[in-house]
Amino acid sequence: MGRIAETFARLRRAGRRGLIPFITAGDPDLETTAGLLVELARAGASLIELGVPFSDPVADGPVIQRASERALRHGFGVREILEVVERARGEMNEVPVVLFSYFNPLLQYGPERLSEDASRAGVDGVLVTDLVPEEAGEFSSLLRTKDLDMIFLVAPTSTDERLRLVAERASGFIYAISRAGVTGARQDVSLEAERLVERVRAVSDLPVAVGFGISSAAQVAETWRYADAAVVGSALVAEIERLAGSAEIVKQVGEFARRLLPDEGWGNSFSKESERSTKPH
Repeated sequence: MGRIAETFARLRRAGRRGLIPFITAGDPDLETTAGLLVELARAGASLIELGVPFSDPVADGPVIQRASERALRHGFGVREILEVVERARGEMNEVPVVLFSYFNPLLQYGPERLSEDASRAGVDGVLVTDLVPEEAGEFSSLLRTKDLDMIFLVAPTSTDERLRLVAERASGFIYAISRAGVTGARQDVSLEAERLVERVRAVSDLPVAVGFGISSAAQVAETWRYADAAVVGSALVAEIERLAGSAEIVKQVGEFARRLLPDEGWGNSFSKESERSTKPH
């Protein structure tokens, strides 16, 4: 059983739900990204999505677009991102990492090389926003040879046929977009999300994570009512943007992530232990 499957199985056994933070690799720099991976794991992340910056992120709203622009100024590529994951992996308490990317950077890197290097670095899965399941067969097969999960997006506009196809070809978990449109924090999570999760559960036994628009502990709690995990992206990336240049950025982003967790239902079994270890005796 891979780390993603084991994480969701552990949450299920404990009667808990997961928190999945998203950050953009290299924003504000790769060294900080390595620190954020470790800190988010300690803060209670069940799984972390690590965005590969891209010059034309059409599915992303302005907050994540700006993060990609900032990261791309450093001139690094996929290889350097994988090196960051590898450096952080030993301190992450087995919290899974999913590369969240558009296909172009991965295609340039080389799909076969990516599957080998990502597995070696400690990546657990890949989500490609613009690669539909009908065209993902070869790439998905390469990932499977290295025990990497292929995660697909579904949306309220997805047909029942598309949901069945995703159910057949996905592994790890299924990412349900709460509403049509681009990423970005919202005051309310779309009511369409709950109905979408119900539709996914009718065709798949995989865990379902809901994202796009979740930005507060109250919204995380509401999402946990019907989904296995809540994804928080733009709100976290906006906090990183706000703290850029601060010597305390890693610590403060970790505190922000902890505030996203409702009072009960911690995202992983390591956060409580970490909390206990830092309390005075």
